[in-house]
Amino acid sequence: MTDPTTFYVVLVVFLATLVRSTLGFGEALVAVPLLALRIPIAVAAPLAVLVSVVVAGVILLQDHRKIEIRSAAGLIVSAIVGIPFGLWLLASANDRTVKAVLGLVIIAFSTYSLLVKTPVHFERDRWGWLLACGFSSGVLGGAYGMNGPPLAIYGALRRWSPQHFRATLQGYFFPASLIGLLGYGLMGILGRAVMRYCLLSLPGILAAIFIGRGLNHRLRGDHFFRFVYAGLVVIGGVLLTQAFRS
Repeated sequence: MTDPTTFYVVLVVFLATLVRSTLGFGEALVAVPLLALRIPIAVAAPLAVLVSVVVAGVILLQDHRKIEIRSAAGLIVSAIVGIPFGLWLLASANDRTVKAVLGLVIIAFSTYSLLVKTPVHFERDRWGWLLACGFSSGVLGGAYGMNGPPLAIYGALRRWSPQHFRATLQGYFFPASLIGLLGYGLMGILGRAVMRYCLLSLPGILAAIFIGRGLNHRLRGDHFFRFVYAGLVVIGGVLLTQAFRS
């Protein structure tokens, strides 16, 4: 692995996996944008999805007992309904306006939650909120490949423990990423380069999963959700930046 590009890819995948394993989401901010700086997007995108399948699968094997199964199932079903709307937005809507509105909503919600001492939360599933967040996740995923923010918002509203939060989001990401991977396979872009980078990154992926799990288990309650909300503010800022650059 003396090739500088390969070393760079392995390092980026390690960092993205560490973020995903610690918080349960957020690797999309790290993986595809940074990978695309050194390798073609046609390699970077399927590589990120393949890594997502591996990461989610390992985390589910570790912590499957901590999945909020009913919540995960509701989020998956409502997201499937939202994906076609996301694809339609990608094809026909004003991309700049959509990204700006989404970025502002995410930043406003997350900033409110960071500043208020006792933010709104639910002890049990609220199906209106669950379906809305799942649908929004499908729309964002279909349009921009960014499923995570609505899922993180719902998990924060439910005040799941860091361990339940991490595991439940993987219960969503695993089938979603697997469907995306099958799509890339049908398109014929799961080539040798993708498989090679994934295999070379595998030791780092496994190390990052276990390090992230340890960090996740050390985080408690409010401290964990402050990291979640801070991550959402960054995601909202990225969307706003993309909106004004487009």
